[in-house]
Amino acid sequence: MTDQATSHSSVKSYLLVFLGLAILTGCTVLLSYAGLPHSTAVALAALIALFKCALIATFFMHLRFEQKGFVYMILVALFFVGVLIASLIKDIGVLS
Repeated sequence: MTDQATSHSSVKSYLLVFLGLAILTGCTVLLSYAGLPHSTAVALAALIALFKCALIATFFMHLRFEQKGFVYMILVALFFVGVLIASLIKDIGVLS
């Protein structure tokens, strides 16, 4: 962690991220009571989880202040994770 990363962080930004995570968690809980079909509920919950992961990685892991090459490397790895999940989605029974 560099001095630049710590100088750009503020209590206000952390509180806003906390509020965003709390709202997204509330959306996930409400989604579980919505009575949607299983595959739709799982897809929406996964999308909400993706946004929460992005918030955590961006602010708490300070990826916002990293060099572009490092960020691209993470995006490529996440792409391949997505390909793996998409190839296994039939086997795990989400779309059954």
